[in-house]
Amino acid sequence: MSTLRTLALLAVCSLAQAAEVKYDFVPNFLGTPPGKPQIGNGHGEIAVDSAGNIYVSVQEKDAGLQVYGKDGKYVKTLALPNSLHGFVIRKTEDGEFIFAAVLNEQRLIKCTLDGKIVLEIKPDAFPADKGKAKDKKGADVNALKLTNCDVAPNGDIYIVDGYGRSWIFVFDKTGAFKKVFGGPTQIVDGKGFANTHKIFVDTRFSPARLLCLDRGNNRMFHVDLDGSNPQMISNKGLRNPSSASFHGDLMCVAEIAGRVSVWNKEGAMVAAMGANDTKGQTNTPSVKPVDWREGVVTSPHGITFDGQGNILETEWNVFGRVLRWDRK
Repeated sequence: MSTLRTLALLAVCSLAQAAEVKYDFVPNFLGTPPGKPQIGNGHGEIAVDSAGNIYVSVQEKDAGLQVYGKDGKYVKTLALPNSLHGFVIRKTEDGEFIFAAVLNEQRLIKCTLDGKIVLEIKPDAFPADKGKAKDKKGADVNALKLTNCDVAPNGDIYIVDGYGRSWIFVFDKTGAFKKVFGGPTQIVDGKGFANTHKIFVDTRFSPARLLCLDRGNNRMFHVDLDGSNPQMISNKGLRNPSSASFHGDLMCVAEIAGRVSVWNKEGAMVAAMGANDTKGQTNTPSVKPVDWREGVVTSPHGITFDGQGNILETEWNVFGRVLRWDRK
C-alpha cells in the first residue's frame, strides 16, 4: 500500500473515531438558591469536586460561591469574595482545594472546600513593573486584572492577568514569586498575548503543558510550563475561547461568541454543541431568560467536565445560566 493511501486511510479512521464523540443535552439540570428565580449574575467559572459537587461563582453581593449536589440541587453558598472570575478545584499533597483569582481584588486565594482561606497571594506580591502602573498624576495604581489560575503537578501556581496585559505569573506552592512570562512582548506566530482570558495546566501530556486561551487573538495554544516552546492548537474558526477543562484525552472549550466545542489530544475538534448564530445573543450578558433556547448557548464563559466526562457550562449572563451535556 502506498504511503499516501496509508495516510488517507488513517485520516478516515481518525475522522470515524472523532464522529463517535457525542453528547445529549440535559434540560433544566441546575436548580437555584432558595427564594431566587435565577442563579444570579454569572461572570465566573464552574468546577466539580471529587465527590461530584458542582461549584458556580456568582458576582452579586453576598452571592459567594454556590454549591450544588451532583443531582443539580442547591446545597449551600460559601462565603467567599463575589468576583471569583476564574477558579479551579485541585488535589494537592495536602488535600483538595479551591484556587481562585479574585478579579475585583486582584489577589489569589486558596481555600478548603468549605471556604476557609488557607493561602493568599496579595497584589503587592506581583513584580512591581507588571503589577503597578502610573495614573495621570504619576501615582501608583494597581494594573493587575487577574482572571484565572491553575496548579502544576509540582504545586506551582499559575495566574494570568487576562483583563490586563496578559502576563502569566508563576508562584511556588507557598505563594513565593518565581517568574513571569507571556504578555504583549512574548510573540507567538507573530502576535503577543492578548486578553489571554484563562489558562489551564494540561496534564494530558507528559511533561504537562500550559493551555493559553488567547481570546484577544481568537486562538488557543500550549506553552511549556516555563513559558517556552509555543505550540498552536487552533487559530481558525474559533468563537473566542474563554475557558476549558480536560477529561481523559478530551478537552472541552467554552467559546463566548456562541459555542461549546470538544477537542481531542491531537488538536482536532471532535464535537460542537449549542451553537448560536443569532445576532445580539452572543458575547453579551444581557440575553433575558425569555429569549433562552433549550440547548442553545448565549455567552459561554466557564466550563468543566465532571468525573464521568459530562460537560457543564456557565454563561456570562446577568441572570445566571448553567447548561449540561451528557456524554453518550
